[in-house]
Amino acid sequence: MSSASCHIVICVPCYNESKRLDRDGFVEFVQDYPAVRFLFVNDGSTDQTLKVLTDLAARHENLQVLNLEQNSGKAEAVRQGVLYACNAFTPDYVGFWDADLATPLEELPQFIKILAEQDFDAVTGLRLVRLGAKVKRKALRHHLGRVFATAASQVLRLSVYDTQCGAKLYKAKLAACLFGEKFISRWLFDVEILARYVQRYGVCEVKKRIYEYPLFAWEDKSGSQVKVKDFVKAPLELWKIKRRYLSNRKMLINK
Repeated sequence: MSSASCHIVICVPCYNESKRLDRDGFVEFVQDYPAVRFLFVNDGSTDQTLKVLTDLAARHENLQVLNLEQNSGKAEAVRQGVLYACNAFTPDYVGFWDADLATPLEELPQFIKILAEQDFDAVTGLRLVRLGAKVKRKALRHHLGRVFATAASQVLRLSVYDTQCGAKLYKAKLAACLFGEKFISRWLFDVEILARYVQRYGVCEVKKRIYEYPLFAWEDKSGSQVKVKDFVKAPLELWKIKRRYLSNRKMLINK
């Protein structure tokens, strides 16, 4: 199945992104891939983001806007966007992508190809610094990310290299289930999604059904809403997720 033969909706959470949003990048992409629709979720922005987004949507039918009046954080903005996309557009696949395009949109066709041609339920971006790849991460964030990924893997009992990459794509039916309830974590909702999957299907099934795709290109962008100090909150957030979803370890492994 080619990317042109299926319907994809990508949610883009936006909070005060009027100066950083690559408008031309999104426009050019949907012109090349008409089966892809971007749903920009304005998360109660206080700058001109809503105006920028509505102007874009007025000119391009594959660029649409969901406006949330009050800021509720990335987790809830993504959740609202995914549920709206599933209900309004009945897509084959739905996912989310960071507005700053730290993950270039040129990577998206490969996400779609993997889901369309292979037996996976979800594809998640993996920011692996390696020879030949154009993955540029700040040293401190890279090392903190490795520590966090190790802790998350221990909690989930999964060998997950990168839970926090802001580029993910799911089969729509699965996404509707995983995003149905509000997240208990404001920052680590990516880990919480995996925990919900483990709770629902078991560790063994998750290992077979989710694919971490090594990105060819990724770059830290200035102005990110996630700060280094947020890593300090990670242990408590992971504990909350473990207690909520993963308390019956034996049952989860044996599913």
